Amino acid sequence: MHVKVVELVGESSTGWKDAVNSAIAEASRTIPNITGVEVYNLTANVSGGHISEYKANVKIAYAEDATRRG
Repeated sequence: MHVKVVELVGESSTGWKDAVNSAIAEASRTIPNITGVEVYNLTANVSGGHISEYKANVKIAYAEDATRRG
C-alpha cells in the first residue's frame, strides 16, 4: 500500500470547519480510502466589513492499493 496526497481548497459561506468538510466531501467523490487531512492555511474573502467566504487549503492523504497500479 502507498499513501498519496492531493492539495485542495475548500470553500464555505458559514465557517472554516465547513470549508474543510467541503474539500473532503469533494475529494471523496473521486478518491477512495481517504485516511487523513492536514489543514495548512485558512483565509477568507471580506465584503462590507464582514467575512463573505471562508477558505481552507488542505492536503488530503489517501491509501492506494499497490495491486491497482499498472
